[in-house]
Amino acid sequence: MSLRRSCLSRRISRSFSFRETQKSLKETRLSGAGDDSAESDSASGSWAGMLPELLGEIIKRVDTSEDRWPQRQNVVACACVCKRWRDITKDIVGSPLLNGKITFPSCLKQPGPRDLPHHCLIKRNKKTSTFYLYLALTPSFNDKGKFLLAARRYRRGAHTEYIMSLDADDLSQGSNAYVGKLSSDFLGTNFTIYDSQPPHSGAKPSSSRSSRRFASKQISPQVPAGNFEIGQVSYKFNLLKSRGPRRMVCTLKCPSSGETASDKYLDNSEMKKSETAVSGYTVLRNKSPRWHEHLQCWCLNFHGRVTIASVKNFQLVATVDQSQPGGKGDEETVLLQFGKVADDTFTMDYRQPLSAFQAFAICLTSFGTKLACE
Repeated sequence: MSLRRSCLSRRISRSFSFRETQKSLKETRLSGAGDDSAESDSASGSWAGMLPELLGEIIKRVDTSEDRWPQRQNVVACACVCKRWRDITKDIVGSPLLNGKITFPSCLKQPGPRDLPHHCLIKRNKKTSTFYLYLALTPSFNDKGKFLLAARRYRRGAHTEYIMSLDADDLSQGSNAYVGKLSSDFLGTNFTIYDSQPPHSGAKPSSSRSSRRFASKQISPQVPAGNFEIGQVSYKFNLLKSRGPRRMVCTLKCPSSGETASDKYLDNSEMKKSETAVSGYTVLRNKSPRWHEHLQCWCLNFHGRVTIASVKNFQLVATVDQSQPGGKGDEETVLLQFGKVADDTFTMDYRQPLSAFQAFAICLTSFGTKLACE
């Protein structure tokens, strides 16, 4: 009898404790129902409630110590904790123009560093007509690097398109990873660069049919149905077949101060060095090589970053600014250089005012045969 009473008392105590636990959980859920977002609920506790001063100091130390990939993934991990951590991390990290570091996907559409260029590698897969952009982590050309962007070439009737994406396995305009595209004419001498997002507030998508992302007008208010034109690349004809490399001119809508929230760190005084009479645009041209009598070829100084001679190799500099009285552009500072180092490996070095996205698009124009320009 005593054993029966003890078992019964245990059952009653267990059911009571279970009910109390359910009650406390319910109260906890009800108290958290009034929070701002579900993200802050999941990150509640000591992580989201940390003092801003302490949190900022922690992220500053992580940002300073982890200055290269793959260690820099710890900075990205800090931004993934919750919205509060993400906002503080983005403010501390800043743009590549100031710190010279590529941290978030948004950095790919921000101007490169002022002083030293970003060294990148482009690797080509001829079978799939796919191109991959990597951030070089070591001076070696065989370094795998940090993946940044991918592009695939498509034939659209008489035109050729390069679809660019943040995902190497999802290269379509309907993808969430889609960032923009490059479209060429029939001869492959004139190219138009399109961005998936508006380059500035109030920008309108291109009205041409080839610039549309989807067959329908709009699938979501957050996803633009069209692309936004941000630049053009033109190769000059060489009808007389005179000796010399390709000649190209690039007209780009480069990010500038006050145009977008992500570009607020750009110094306008630096942009004026490479602007021409075309208001709001940066005009670049390829640097003229010199003829080497001993080698019997055209030569450019790539400072060891290019090892194989190719008609695809080029260096871009700012044009002379005719709009300023007596003012000239810096035609010695190379803003973008591209060259071959292996059969399917190329180097790409860029700096301000170009972004990684713009530099990659310009380099893609160099692939393919251009009979009218060579």
